[in-house]
Amino acid sequence: MAGLDKHTPAPTEIKLHQKSRLLEIAFADGKNFTLSHEFLRVSSPSAEVRGHGPGQEVLQTGKREVTVASIAPVGNYAVQLSFSDGHDTGLYSWDLLYALGEHQDELWQSYLSRLEAAGASRDVDSSTSSVGGAAKKGGACGHH
Repeated sequence: MAGLDKHTPAPTEIKLHQKSRLLEIAFADGKNFTLSHEFLRVSSPSAEVRGHGPGQEVLQTGKREVTVASIAPVGNYAVQLSFSDGHDTGLYSWDLLYALGEHQDELWQSYLSRLEAAGASRDVDSSTSSVGGAAKKGGACGHH
């Protein structure tokens, strides 16, 4: 889970848009961010995505059409997002969501570069390719 920074403003509104696959979040400092469901999924704070330490990140592929199926509050500090591909681990704390919004452009470009370098795609690949079974489908870390 991302840390809880006491300097991060609290959200004042969160709107989930299914049709456009966007999550809008407004913060108390007046900043508003619109984050795609795909971006949120590939940026999940879960061990499945981030790994259990530096260098263990798992490139998430085939997530272009993923949606946030549901959103649930977790205390006064986070939300848990459940995605249409079954992924529902990882808590999106307010500071994580704020940071994702603040750095969305560079994080997205970095993700696209990593996909290209791996010869992978944002689209679901129905064949088994050399990128590797579970990783190709954004698979689990095997520990959870």
